[in-house]
Amino acid sequence: MSEHTVKDQTFIRKLTEIILANLGNETFGVEKLAHEAGISRYSLIRRLYAITNKTIKQFIREVRLKRALEMLQNEELTISEVAYKVGFGSPAYFNTCFHEFFGFPPGEIKKGGFVNIKETVSVQITQQQKQKNHVRRAFFLIPSVILVIAVLAYLVYNGFFKNSSTDAGSTVNNPEKSIAVLPFKNLSDTSTNQYFIDGVMEDILNNLSRIHDLSVISRSSVEQFRESIKSTSEIAENLNVDYIVEGSGQKYGNTLRLRVRLIETYKDREIWAESYEQDIKEVKYYFGIQSRIAQAIVKELRANITPEEKQLIEKVPTANLTAYDFYIRGFQELWKFGLTVDNPESTNRAEILFKKALEIDSAFPLGYIGLAHICWHRAYSEKELSKNFLDSMLILTNIALSFNDQLAEAYFVRGGYYMEKGDAKKAVEEYDKAIKVNPNYWEAYHGKGWLPVGGFISQIENLLKATSLNRGAELMELLTIDGDMFAQTGFPEKAKYYYLEALNLNGDSVKYLCNLFWLEYWQGNYEKSLKFLEKINAKDSAYVGLDLKFALAYMYTGQYEKSLKYVKRWIASDLPIFNTYNMSHIGYIYWVDGNKKKAEHFFDKQVEYCLESLKRVGPDVLNINRDAHSTLAAVYAFRGDKDRAYENLKIFSQQQIIQLWMVTFMKNYPLFNSIRNDPGFQKNLKDMESKYQAEHEQARKWLDEQGML
Repeated sequence: MSEHTVKDQTFIRKLTEIILANLGNETFGVEKLAHEAGISRYSLIRRLYAITNKTIKQFIREVRLKRALEMLQNEELTISEVAYKVGFGSPAYFNTCFHEFFGFPPGEIKKGGFVNIKETVSVQITQQQKQKNHVRRAFFLIPSVILVIAVLAYLVYNGFFKNSSTDAGSTVNNPEKSIAVLPFKNLSDTSTNQYFIDGVMEDILNNLSRIHDLSVISRSSVEQFRESIKSTSEIAENLNVDYIVEGSGQKYGNTLRLRVRLIETYKDREIWAESYEQDIKEVKYYFGIQSRIAQAIVKELRANITPEEKQLIEKVPTANLTAYDFYIRGFQELWKFGLTVDNPESTNRAEILFKKALEIDSAFPLGYIGLAHICWHRAYSEKELSKNFLDSMLILTNIALSFNDQLAEAYFVRGGYYMEKGDAKKAVEEYDKAIKVNPNYWEAYHGKGWLPVGGFISQIENLLKATSLNRGAELMELLTIDGDMFAQTGFPEKAKYYYLEALNLNGDSVKYLCNLFWLEYWQGNYEKSLKFLEKINAKDSAYVGLDLKFALAYMYTGQYEKSLKYVKRWIASDLPIFNTYNMSHIGYIYWVDGNKKKAEHFFDKQVEYCLESLKRVGPDVLNINRDAHSTLAAVYAFRGDKDRAYENLKIFSQQQIIQLWMVTFMKNYPLFNSIRNDPGFQKNLKDMESKYQAEHEQARKWLDEQGML
């Protein structure tokens, strides 16, 4: 027996023992197995797949099912009891999985139909082998040599005979063609050409991103390795990719020289490399090089490419190289601070460059998209939102699409417009169009994840997809948002996992404690939430927003004197209090303290602000609509205006997606005390709880099927 085989068997035995030790834990999944095995999630996925040709989800399930078979044979337990003992939350789902794996339902065991687990597995293997032998005999009995050659050609073309070994570096065992394009090195005599080389790298990355058969990591993910001394294997593990593209470039006058290579990260070996030299006298030559590079990489990876994808890769965005040059420089100005970060000086420079590009080529769609991004930036620099909020952004995007209707960037920006305007359905439609053109557009997945369309599963799936594609500067925030989503969908342990991942990434223990505060707060565990605030206070008493959190936690625990103390500190700090909910908290705390005049002042301001917010940005804007109507319902209820209270409560409770905090708010917010026992209020609450529970259960089943619980 080889050393390699012994190590593999030891590894599999260790994983099996860990799973058996956590057998009854329904939430035990990929992340926890990796943690207890002392190996990264990436390494675990790749190594297990190389050894067993199974995903972690399949492996965990099979260990559970084999143990279930033993229990059914040897212990006096019902099928439901066994299901729960081996970590299945649903006996019906257990029956389905059991039947699919063993070929017979668990009820057959109780009837005495199957006696010995070894015999059962042996029969299963024998049946599978017979099927294989039957297929093999049928294959060799085919009289047509032409058919045999055709089959072999198909297998060769699709990579079945490439690197056929079963070690971790084998291409055949790769469950996904994931790839990162690292920043290209500028070998020109002048650093002023850096933006041009970056533009080449960006275009190659964008071309690869358009291929549905590839998983391409985002630009912001790879930027952190621009000056890195890490090996490609280390970078690959950090980014969770199978392949890395490296390159260098020189620009002398109109001549462009490129050297590009593709590295298979399992073996840290170069599997393809090519040098290119081209006089860029016309724009088609510039884009032609990038198209050829992308298609060469796709061919080497044996990835499928559709005619539509090939056409997108080969499309020339502008006929004028100078216009494109201005665009690249403008985009680099925006991108270096992140498209979601406002830097006025950089934004101004970018605007000038985009306008210069359009002066040269007025039909250049990307120039209009650049200006649309700037409108998006500046809309939030205004203190008040206007009725024509972001309209320029929509106009510019529509112009861009009139010139090129296959522009993912344009659909993404238009999706952002509809999201800001509150039309969730239209926003999702636009994001889907962006993803159809560019299936690796992480921002579009993230946008979909925010929207209450498609339920908890859709939101979780899209947010996790965005996080998988972006391992860059935004990762800590993305992980926190993933944690928040799991918190709001009723999976606190999953939420803690993602909060911990964010902590491991940036070491911000105060932010981590703050996340745990909100986790308990959203569940209505106010005493526990206070303990986290005390820990934050001990570490950083000046932490932004700490006074607000103390005021809320003390209010819900009935400690109004302490709550008032923090309210006064909060107001004195000049932090924002004018929004769709904060002033109602302040008003109530002053009311309990006996200061009715101040309380009424804040209640009046709250009603005024909520009504103005609804008028200003439209009745359907996501958070504003939800928060404004819930707060108005509470204030009207407190003031005894039941008609208006129920009018707003009806709108609030009929939201398409009901998250956990909404149910907790209804149950505990003291301003509802006067109507809490009314049949109308209880009906709204029960309807919301039913919606939430239905979505939660669907999400739980889906997560279990994905091996994430």
